[in-house]
Amino acid sequence: MKFCFSTLTVKNMEESLKFYQEIVGLNITRRFKSGPGVEIAFLGEGETKIELICNSAKQEINAGKDISWGFEADSLEKTMDFLKEKGYEFSGPFQPNPNIKFIYTLDPNGMKIQFVENM
Repeated sequence: MKFCFSTLTVKNMEESLKFYQEIVGLNITRRFKSGPGVEIAFLGEGETKIELICNSAKQEINAGKDISWGFEADSLEKTMDFLKEKGYEFSGPFQPNPNIKFIYTLDPNGMKIQFVENM
């Protein structure tokens, strides 16, 4: 069995697409209407794929405080500088062992996003 994608229900499709394109660096691969007031977008290629669903009838989004998506960064220092430049707050960096360090930020829906540098 192979993992296909992870889905996140979002409050605002445009704001979410901007974050995942500009901050995370994922490209839109598909975007379409899926019924009245429902839009779906898929981002990413290869093994990194996410699905964003925006339903105008759903007013409240709960991304969950105990879940995060991790994305590999070439340089955590450059990623932190980039996030600061774009006005995003983050926590960290954390380095639980000599082989990895990471930070957390929040996407526009409150989803924890982890940027990871493998040392």
